Amino acid sequence: MIATFGYDGFLYSIGYLAGWIVALFVVAEPMKRLGKFTFTDALDAKFNSKGIQFAAALSTLVVSVCYLIPQMVGAGVLVTPLLGLPHWLGVMMVGAIVIVIVATAGMASTTYVQFLKGGLLIVFSITLVIVTLYHGLATKPNHTGGEAYHEFKTLPVTLTADGAPQLQDSSYTLASITTPADGLTFVKLNNEGKDSWWHLTADDQGNPVLAEAYWKTELAEPVTDADGTPVSVLYNGVPITETKPLQAGHLKQLVYQGKPVDEAPNLGALQFIEAIKESTIVRFFSKKVADGDDTVTVFYQQPTSGRDILRPGLRFKVDAAKGATGMDKLNFASLMLALFLGTAALPHILIRYYTVPTPSAARKSTIVAIAAIGLFYLLTLFMGLGAMVNGVVDLTDNNMSAPLLAKSFGVTLFAIISALAFATVLGTVSGLIVAASGAVAHDLMDRFMNLELTDKGKVFAGKITAIVVGCVAIVLGIKFKGMNVSYLVGWAFAVAASANLPAIVMLLFWKKTTKQSICWSIIVGMIAAVGLILISPDMFERYGWARSAAPIPLNNPGIISTPMSFVTLVVVSLLTYRKTEADVEMITHVANVPLRKAGDAS
Repeated sequence: MIATFGYDGFLYSIGYLAGWIVALFVVAEPMKRLGKFTFTDALDAKFNSKGIQFAAALSTLVVSVCYLIPQMVGAGVLVTPLLGLPHWLGVMMVGAIVIVIVATAGMASTTYVQFLKGGLLIVFSITLVIVTLYHGLATKPNHTGGEAYHEFKTLPVTLTADGAPQLQDSSYTLASITTPADGLTFVKLNNEGKDSWWHLTADDQGNPVLAEAYWKTELAEPVTDADGTPVSVLYNGVPITETKPLQAGHLKQLVYQGKPVDEAPNLGALQFIEAIKESTIVRFFSKKVADGDDTVTVFYQQPTSGRDILRPGLRFKVDAAKGATGMDKLNFASLMLALFLGTAALPHILIRYYTVPTPSAARKSTIVAIAAIGLFYLLTLFMGLGAMVNGVVDLTDNNMSAPLLAKSFGVTLFAIISALAFATVLGTVSGLIVAASGAVAHDLMDRFMNLELTDKGKVFAGKITAIVVGCVAIVLGIKFKGMNVSYLVGWAFAVAASANLPAIVMLLFWKKTTKQSICWSIIVGMIAAVGLILISPDMFERYGWARSAAPIPLNNPGIISTPMSFVTLVVVSLLTYRKTEADVEMITHVANVPLRKAGDAS
């Protein structure tokens, strides 16, 4: 997201990193002291409640599946350029590998693999950042990997009295003019029998010009490619099998040390940021328009000040001076709250605390994680900005910016970065499926249903569950192709923050927490979060409906569903709380008065 939205994409990293602070001071040591091995066991440590067992296990499954979706989408995106496989086949391959890993290895082994992989990822991310800084900036990206950057053309035009463009270049003929409701104007031209789409805009002097756009066509009637395979989507007028997605993103103007220049190599970290701030960067927006019975997505250029890139507002509207409404700010706050609170309640993170020997080790491991993650996210800022200006952004899928940046510097670096990113996905997916399989085999089947499984039976049930959950993840990973991975992650964090965190925090720090309150808190938080996601504007757009038809304006439900869960827990606790005989005994011992049995007349 940094490669697309600059600082606003970096906010995801900040929110996630801050969530580890919550894990450090609130969750890590207390969870380890409980001496349990699943999230459900930890919540049910004091009560032995069937309701908690069911609700917590179900929550683990829901959160795991929500988090699996972006991981599988990202896996498919990684495999496509790395191995040349289609997205659906890449997702299936990753799913199969993960199922085998989970079926043959435990949580401890995957944790060690994660530690090793994380270290290598940081090392090679540092390498990529150093190469990016050494390569520097240029108005015409010079790819050292041997791949030429596409230079987008502009055509001078004159405007008629009604605002229609008249071409000055006779080699092009006007095919159609489309003006969407927001005032943008797109023009379809024909040159030597080939169609192209252009955006009517103005140059630096204010003169009207047509700026070349990239375009994707969703065909009403499929056509066949060179191999005779039916295709329903064209890219710049041809099937993807006969071309490749156009990579974009460059500097319209580079200002270095106060002077306009064509290139500025060998930059330091601060020099790189300063040059970005003073320059103008060409970003790309998209708009869907009708072309007869077909639907065309036009990706058009939008020059943006570097100062705007490096401050909030491009993705999340927070500045009232730039049109941000109260609801825009609330949407942003809701996302940040979900990222901040959801991190400490993700099942695959919680269960990793069970792999360390002592509570102090849990605290130390969290501190190490914060330091490593903080360093990595600092590196992502430079990698994202580097991708934004080096002509490597895939306009049809913005989930591959870092590997594509590495590819622009050579195949070797691309292969290493992609392989490590692939390993990261495998590790995360493995942890999620382990958490889900444990919820089914141990929490639901053994404890809730009292099947009294043997250790071998639990292992077998866990493996079957891993296969089922893996298959579900594969289907969803294919279904959600094209959606931004970071955005999908926000959903998972919202569900975790709503369903899991209130129960964890109140169980650890509020003595009046009851089994009924934990159960209802989880259920209310989970239903509220998932329900609000399903009726959000972004999901309505996914359904093919108008965003304005969504009953709520929020895309992330955290700011509503999390307080609902906390309030539910407090209210139900107060309604169901009863002092136990142990509580009475402790109080009367301190007061040195005779002990009265629970239930005796007062």
